[in-house]
Amino acid sequence: MRAGQETLMKRRMISFIILFIITFIAMLVFIGLYVDETKRTQETYYIHYMADLGNVSEDVDSYLNAEGDKDLRYVRIISDMSSADSFGFLLDRLDEDKKRTINELNTCIMKYPEQMRTEEKLTELKKSLDDIISELDQGYDEAKSLVNSIDKQGH
Repeated sequence: MRAGQETLMKRRMISFIILFIITFIAMLVFIGLYVDETKRTQETYYIHYMADLGNVSEDVDSYLNAEGDKDLRYVRIISDMSSADSFGFLLDRLDEDKKRTINELNTCIMKYPEQMRTEEKLTELKKSLDDIISELDQGYDEAKSLVNSIDKQGH
């Protein structure tokens, strides 16, 4: 009778070990899939971020070269910059300083249109965005200097 109980316990222990190994492998597969999906999501966010910055650059060109409804063109700049700011916030590859710079740039575009609508400021904005799109760190420095040149006490 004792031999039967030992055999039963061995079978249960072997079943437990096999179940543990299967569960462990399933967990590793799940973690791998999660990491892969996170990387894909981050890449998608980055693509949208760059596309929105490109749209802002095109919108600035459209604004500078346009005659007529400049208010609508400026609203497009605000909209695309807000979208880029949102995607930038979600990116892991941007450090906090770059995220802050993009956010401050978005804030300046929205809160200080009288200052940002000048040809000089829009040209600076376009140059900084083009440098960011070209993945040059100087683009963020240019954007930061543009933000710092805005008088935040007035309009």
